[in-house]
Amino acid sequence: MKNDSIRHPALRRAWLAAWIAGGALALGACGDRTADSGGTAGEKLDSAVERTEQAGRDTAARAEAAGQSAQETAKEGAADVTEAAKEAGAAVSATVDDVSVTAAVSAGLAKDPDLSAIKIDVDTKDGAVTLNGPAPSAEAKARAEDIAKAVQGVVSVDNRLEVKSM
Repeated sequence: MKNDSIRHPALRRAWLAAWIAGGALALGACGDRTADSGGTAGEKLDSAVERTEQAGRDTAARAEAAGQSAQETAKEGAADVTEAAKEAGAAVSATVDDVSVTAAVSAGLAKDPDLSAIKIDVDTKDGAVTLNGPAPSAEAKARAEDIAKAVQGVVSVDNRLEVKSM
């Protein structure tokens, strides 16, 4: 008997085991020799075959239900993977945004004549910019902070520039 719905090896083994168990029950019923059991040997055999077939159908139904449960579990797993991919994409997007902010702040600082020759380290994490390094004057330090604050995507500026006369 071919059943296309039972393709998974574990489900086939479960179905086969149930079929064999049903057959054993049927054979046991055939050997029933009590006086009140009635019926001919053929009737007993027909009854045993029917019980065996019913056991097989019941097992096939349970195997099909197990297969559907496995499919649902796989779908849930796929949904989890999709969500993880979205979160990873958001993390990459945030990193790219931080890189863009760092580049824009650095470019803005390079345009300032007092700051362009000075080495200022710009670090960005989640839109929070940190400025490290020397500044030639308090005014240049303040301009560096203003330049950083003017860049789109900056949420805060931690100005750690040290004023050093050159």
